[in-house]
Amino acid sequence: MRRQERRQEEPVGGQWLNGMCEVLKGSVLAGVVAIVLLLVCAVLVSMGMLPVRAMEGAVLAVCILGALVGGVYAVRRLGRHALLVGPGVGAVLFLLLLTAGLLVYDGATVANGGLGILCACLCGGAIPGILGRKPRKKRRR
Repeated sequence: MRRQERRQEEPVGGQWLNGMCEVLKGSVLAGVVAIVLLLVCAVLVSMGMLPVRAMEGAVLAVCILGALVGGVYAVRRLGRHALLVGPGVGAVLFLLLLTAGLLVYDGATVANGGLGILCACLCGGAIPGILGRKPRKKRRR
């Protein structure tokens, strides 16, 4: 006679900790993607293929793409609370970029173009949060 093992549910604190770890992993992935894409943009500017005045738009596009990649990763790994996970990745990405800016430049603030980057990061993270939701199962009657 087989003994059926019951699957124990994780405690609420464990679920929260798991979710935060996935958000941080997605944010690090988003940061790496953003840094690589910014490096590509810098190379294109130095080669003369991208005008310098287009860099502001390129930075916003890079923030959106980075948050999108990190958000997709975190939403797929976690599978629930996608509407909180996606923008959470974007917010942590913005904080990572702001911290890097403060380490390199003394005058890096949210007022110096940071509001656009914040919006880009949050919107880039919110896209997988909105699209990554799983539809609810219909109840049988």
